[in-house]
Amino acid sequence: MSDTVEIPPKCVLNSGAPLSELMQQGELLNQNCPSREILRHLTSRWGVLVLIALLEKDQRFSELRRTVGGVSEKMLAQTLQTLEADGFVNRYSHPVVPPHVDYSLSPIGREAAERVREFADWIEVNIARILSAKSGHGEAVAAE
Repeated sequence: MSDTVEIPPKCVLNSGAPLSELMQQGELLNQNCPSREILRHLTSRWGVLVLIALLEKDQRFSELRRTVGGVSEKMLAQTLQTLEADGFVNRYSHPVVPPHVDYSLSPIGREAAERVREFADWIEVNIARILSAKSGHGEAVAAE
């Protein structure tokens, strides 16, 4: 079994190019590009909120569940497993009974979380404009 990842044509990994440039080149828009799956994980509702919560401090599962309001135990577990598999979250299980598990961001996870937080901050700063545009769109559709 090989540890190498097959990179589909028109998809460049580790190119170092910014997303906007990659979109112009079309790699990110290629349905077989692995970066699409990572983008989906990082920008999922729970993924965004978990990353932001872990930016503040390392947390246990139950503490993280309280911090990220509305997330079910199942969805939080799935999100943490996905982010851990992608290398963004570290999981440390203490050898005690009952089990005690801490979650933290890896260095690349911290970098990604900071970027995601910037996007979330932009949404918060512009929420009035967004809601206004959203309601204006709804009124325009209703008038048609």
